[in-house]
Amino acid sequence: MRTAARPSSAEEGRATVDRAVGLLAGRTRCRLAEAHRHLLRMAADQNRDVVDVAAGVVSMLDVAEPADVRDADAPAESDRIAVTEQLGNLGWAEWDLVSGEVRWSAQLYRIYERDPALGPLTREESEALEVAEDLPLRLAAMAAFERSERADVTSRIRINGRIKYLRTVADAVCDGAGRPLRIFGIVQDVTVRETSARRLADIEEQLDEQRRSLHAEHELAARLQEIILPIPECPIELPGVKVAVRYLPAGQECLVGGDWFHAAALRDGSVLLAVGDVAGHGTQAATTMAQLRYSLRALAVTTTDPAFLLGHLNRLTCDLERERPETAATAIVARYEPEHRRLTWAQAGHPPPLLSRGGRTAPLRRPPGPMLGVVEDPRYECASLRMELGDLLLLYTDGLVEHRRRSLDDGLAAVIRTVDESVAAAPRQPLAELLSRLRQANPDDDTCILAVRPVTGETKDLRRYLRPR
Repeated sequence: MRTAARPSSAEEGRATVDRAVGLLAGRTRCRLAEAHRHLLRMAADQNRDVVDVAAGVVSMLDVAEPADVRDADAPAESDRIAVTEQLGNLGWAEWDLVSGEVRWSAQLYRIYERDPALGPLTREESEALEVAEDLPLRLAAMAAFERSERADVTSRIRINGRIKYLRTVADAVCDGAGRPLRIFGIVQDVTVRETSARRLADIEEQLDEQRRSLHAEHELAARLQEIILPIPECPIELPGVKVAVRYLPAGQECLVGGDWFHAAALRDGSVLLAVGDVAGHGTQAATTMAQLRYSLRALAVTTTDPAFLLGHLNRLTCDLERERPETAATAIVARYEPEHRRLTWAQAGHPPPLLSRGGRTAPLRRPPGPMLGVVEDPRYECASLRMELGDLLLLYTDGLVEHRRRSLDDGLAAVIRTVDESVAAAPRQPLAELLSRLRQANPDDDTCILAVRPVTGETKDLRRYLRPR
């Protein structure tokens, strides 16, 4: 087949397509609309531009033939029609109802993988190839044909143990009384197209099932989180401090995380404060979060030293990691002694607390301490700080400062700015003002915030503790 030059303009392209459609309709005895659809399918099957395919069709079929050599060139025309059939993977059949003669094109024999020497299939042979489940489709097509309507049906046949999808378009020539005299049909092998469509449908079904499964897991994790980690609506009054909590779920609903907090009075009159973050999302993260939080509460009966408590939590996380690989977590544990307003704290790979004092906020220097579940016997150290009236301490998980659209330094600077503005704007109620400003959820991670303010019976207004800038 010789290659035709592609038309240089849109107008010429449309003219080429129109010419190709007319030639196809004339050669295969189908309507123009049907020929146009066949041309589009040929282009789609070959992953080529329709104008290129049309140009090829025209180059094969639109050949001038002098009257005195037409008979000599008849085989060449037959070859061109055969190539056209192969381009569209379609064949044609003709059934003379008067004489009973049935004719098949060469390509139709190839589609049915049948030796031309055997002739066209008999009705019994054809029915033996049909897939029983497609019988309603064939009956509907036959009913339409009996109403003198064009039949157009895609059904399956089984050839040599393989399934093929064939699209059949049939029309009839009738006499004056409307009785059919001759039936013309075009059969196109659309197995590749139909198989791809069904594979796509299967993939979409699998994705839908996966989405349903993820949604169910999200619902379970969310309910588990609500049971394990109820968030108080109002600040918690504890010995010497007032604590406010804010929990911000991830922007993506499927990302239920393992962020947690703890704030409770101890028997000796001190206060235990903690925030933590379990790596990952879903039910496993929520379950690990529950084990760490309840373990901390139980261990606080035996010791109140933050470094010792983190050591115990690390051993628990290492045990969990052996059962569930890649289990890891970060945490800060702090003990506040109201009598001396002393805060002793330790951390395990966690972002540093922020201390607002005199209207200025800065991160505290972290003592050494690796993540939980990474090292078997690590050394955790404590740091101490004397809190002053007017201070505001912020413990938080990394979702507050880490964001895919900004650097960690930019995220930390934005939070520091928010703390400063909150204390300046509402010195009487800095906790409520701060939490009202920290409302924007991270799209990729949950965030847990613990804001702590030292109080006495007389501490109501922080304005006198603010230093002029």
